[in-house]
Amino acid sequence: MSTLKPSFQINIQTPPKPKPTQTKFTPKILCSSHTPKTPEKPVISFLRSIPDWADNIKETRMKLSKPLYKHQDWVRHRSSTRHLRHLLSSLSSRVILSLIPPVIAFTSVAGFIASYNTAVLWGVLPECFPVLRASSLPYQLTAPALALLLVFRTEASYSRFEEGRKAWSGVVAGVSDFARQVIGSVEEDEVLKEGILRYIMAFPVALKCHLVYESDLGRDLGDLLEDDDLAIVLSSNHRPRCIIQLISQSMQLLDLEEQKRIVLESKLTCFHQGISVCEQIMGIPIPLSYTRLTSRFLVLWHLTLPIILWDECNWIVVPATFVSAASLFCIEEVGVLIEEPFQMLALEELCIRVCDNIQEEMNSEKKILETLIKKKEAASRKPSQNGHLTSAGEQNTRTNSPSSR
Repeated sequence: MSTLKPSFQINIQTPPKPKPTQTKFTPKILCSSHTPKTPEKPVISFLRSIPDWADNIKETRMKLSKPLYKHQDWVRHRSSTRHLRHLLSSLSSRVILSLIPPVIAFTSVAGFIASYNTAVLWGVLPECFPVLRASSLPYQLTAPALALLLVFRTEASYSRFEEGRKAWSGVVAGVSDFARQVIGSVEEDEVLKEGILRYIMAFPVALKCHLVYESDLGRDLGDLLEDDDLAIVLSSNHRPRCIIQLISQSMQLLDLEEQKRIVLESKLTCFHQGISVCEQIMGIPIPLSYTRLTSRFLVLWHLTLPIILWDECNWIVVPATFVSAASLFCIEEVGVLIEEPFQMLALEELCIRVCDNIQEEMNSEKKILETLIKKKEAASRKPSQNGHLTSAGEQNTRTNSPSSR
């Protein structure tokens, strides 16, 4: 018994070993507590607050839903007063507001260079300080290169925007066609038919939430799916593909002919193609070296622009730098914004329109069918020349007979 007690005490003391981990973890807490104290310089915090403010405005407005244009919007879009309206709304543009940090920075550099050259020319500074000036010939040679670089950058971004728009046009058309096929093919099981149609309506919503940052899928699908279906979709890693699985497995339960089943299942390829194209656009940007080259070219151009223009413009280099930075960086900013097309497209409005159209088809299906049956019965009971009711087939044979001719 005496020999068992020490071993039992050792076994009790060996499991609780959190002390070395606690001693290792405390320095991390101390280091992390010291990190926010280092960047407390007022100048650095003020300079950092300007781009943070501009980025916050841009990201907030990127999350706003984009409307689909109607006839009244096109009339306003092409009106002759659009230039004045666009000019007055410049301060509310997210593109212009996001350019405030670089434009202010380069305009401040131009003002500093102009002040320095003026102080040297007036003799305020010693003679050892040279006037910052240079020939404009290098800028005349590189200006076409900068223009082509900006044009190619914007064109590449617009091609991605157009590709994303075409991908979503295919998704919308595929969803509408698939819903029409289900409404026309499935006749017996109304409960399962309605469930499949709800899954079809939920697919573009799930794809939109899969592509748009910080989207609330539970809120958007709350009115379309039941609670158990919504729980399955939310628990999956890839929500659009989960809805495709729900559609596919629901169609297996339908009592359909094999040919109709094959036709319906072939419509799911459009969904898979839409997912793959959209994910490629989302995951593969324009080559980063191309974007970095454009940004570096613009920065070096505007840092040296006041030195190039000093001999000809003097203090006019300040407004000239402001205008050049505002215009050229605006073109580059538009290219960066439309490079991610799904934030710029009216995806929410497209999803709402698709769901409304499918819901309208579901509601009007029975009314249209009853109306067509009544028309068919009325056409089959047209009166003959002697007053007796005849069918449509008998009337056609009479009109085509030689005696009637």
